[in-house]
Formats: sequence, C-alpha cells, structure tokens
Amino acid sequence: MAPEGARAAVAGARRVVVKVGSSSLTARGGALDAGALDALVDVLASARAGGREVLLVSSGAIAAGLAPLGLQRRPRDLATQQAAASVGQGALVARYAAAAERHGQQVGQVLLTSEDLVRRVNYANAQRTLFRLLALDVLPVVNENDTVATAEICFGDNDRLAALVAQLVQADALVLLTDVDALYDTAPSRPGARRISEVATATDWAAIGAADIRGVGSAVGTGGMVTKVAAARTATSTGISTVLGAAGAVAGLLAGEDVGTVFAPTAARRPARTLWVGHAAQPSGALVLDAGAVAAVRSRGASLLAAGVVAVEGSFRAGDVVDLVGPDGEVVARGEVAHDAGDVPALLGRSSRELAQALGDGAARELVHRDRMALVQPA
Repeated sequence: MAPEGARAAVAGARRVVVKVGSSSLTARGGALDAGALDALVDVLASARAGGREVLLVSSGAIAAGLAPLGLQRRPRDLATQQAAASVGQGALVARYAAAAERHGQQVGQVLLTSEDLVRRVNYANAQRTLFRLLALDVLPVVNENDTVATAEICFGDNDRLAALVAQLVQADALVLLTDVDALYDTAPSRPGARRISEVATATDWAAIGAADIRGVGSAVGTGGMVTKVAAARTATSTGISTVLGAAGAVAGLLAGEDVGTVFAPTAARRPARTLWVGHAAQPSGALVLDAGAVAAVRSRGASLLAAGVVAVEGSFRAGDVVDLVGPDGEVVARGEVAHDAGDVPALLGRSSRELAQALGDGAARELVHRDRMALVQPA
C-alpha cells in the first residue's frame, strides 16, 4: 500500500536531513558501533543513488571519545566533555568516510555552534557551504562543534540543530533517529503504552503535551524524547514533514512505511530569511504591542507600525531581531527592527503620516516590516 499524507511527503522528499543520536551509534560500554554506522551509511547511500539529496546531522563525537580515553561513561564536567569530543570527532568522521567510500561517495565534515545560526552572516555562509557540498555530490556530516561549545553541548543532543539545519537548507523532510522505535503516550516499557503513529492536528499536539514522555531518553546522549518532539514542532511549523523512529528502521522511515511517528507540517513553507528570524536568531530586545497591533500582526499579516507599540525593552540597533510581545507577555512574533532602541520611544503612538513628515519619505515608517517578520506559534 502506498504511503499517505505526511508519510507520502517523507517518501517523496527530494532533500532530506537525517539526524542520528549517540545512543544509536554506540555499543555497550560507549564505544562506537561500526556495524550500526555502516548500516546507516548503506541506507543513506542507497537514497542518494536514487536521486535524493541527503544531509546527516550526527551526534556521537563525545561518545566516540570515551573508549580511547578510558572513560566508562559520559563525563559531567565541560572540560572532559570537550576533550572527549576532540578525540572522538576525528574517529567518528573517519568511520563515516570509510563507510561512504565503499559506495564511491565522499563525506564533508561541517561543525557548527549556535553562533553560526544566530548571526545572519554566519548563517548565510553555512547555507552556502552546505548547498555547495550537495552540488558537489558530497554527503555533509554535520555536528555541533563540541570541542569549543559551551551551552551548545546541552543543545538537545543535536535535535534542535537538526531542525535548524533542515530549515537552513530548505529540506523537504526531517528524519530523527533514536533508540526508541516511535513516540509513545508514555514510557514504552510501561504496560499498555501505545505508539503514536501520526501527529497532525492541534488535538494531537495537545495529547503529546499531556503525555508522560520526559523519562524516555538515553544514557549516552543528552537528548530525550522531549527534545525530539520540540525539534519536530520547530520543523513542522515551517512546512517540513518530520518522522521519528529507530535507527534500524531508517529505510522504512524514508520509504514512508507505517513505522515510527510522523509529524505533519502545521504551516506553509517560508523564505529562508524568515526562518532565520523566527527560529535561529537571538532576540536583542522586545517591543510591547497593544491588542490591536497583536491582531494586525497575527491575523492580518500586517507590518508593525509605531502606533501599535506601547513600550520598548532592551538595547538593540536597526537590523537586529527583536521579540514582538503582546499585552499578556506572550511572544507573538519576531522580526528585524528598522530603528535603534534609543530612537523608538519618540516614534510611539504616531501615525504613518506623522512619521513621514518627521522622518522624511526615505525613512522606514514600519518598526518591523512584515517581510522581515516571523510569527511565533502559541506554546
């Protein structure tokens, strides 16, 4: 039977980001499992041979460094984590290169930190690099730069990174591989646990919010089911079909078979710059909106005018990304602001006609133009 809905979208996806966690790449004791890695590369190579573009976001650098350093478990202190990553990263990529060479394919290592996604210039450069690797028929192997990262090591075991990379390259689908075969309504080991086959509606998302999935995770990696669901929400909110399942079932997941859990897109695709504003950029401040401005921005897709802003928070420059906050404190949207924070108070409450007279025809009358804005879904 042919797959339907979101599973069909995954099966037909031309450009796919696949994320694999540490627990799926390591054997008992924490050493790198060469057989599991080879099996994964075999499936990805087959997908590439079939005309699909594939990018791999791979955890495992720290885990791969445990055995060479004689460590029995993942270290808790940052310095030892970074040392393990330094040793393990080379071993991990070398193993990927050897596995891909069996199929006559090249791999290219891409190490990222949050700065590469937060800063617009770095974001665009990372995008160009990944696109060029794909054009050269290279399999990009993306990982966080754990050797120098600080907070990034707790980034969600690369789950959020994978969702952001999927947005960065305008992927058609995101595949999240883990050591659990699907999302369940409670811990899979509990009697009566039920697999959630598809998440497509607001009711489905609400059911996940009420489910007890916090304890489902891995002793090797840092992420659990919570981070994977958050990554799926990020990806689907930008039009990317997402599927989650066991690493051993990757072929079936890519083919749209009824395995794992599929997450249907909840919004239409958006331009890459808008994705950066909404999901990768770090806000430098906030503009507090009145109720009318919230309605205009959220329901009518309007630009934010000075007349609808009641307060300014933080210190920012023109071109920075700021949160647009409603009267209740909820973040409604994010956008690139057109004026410095120090200049905004003098503009508040003034109509577009008044601003045109005060600023001149060449000045921006919108505080945030709708083309530089991304709505934020309610939590």
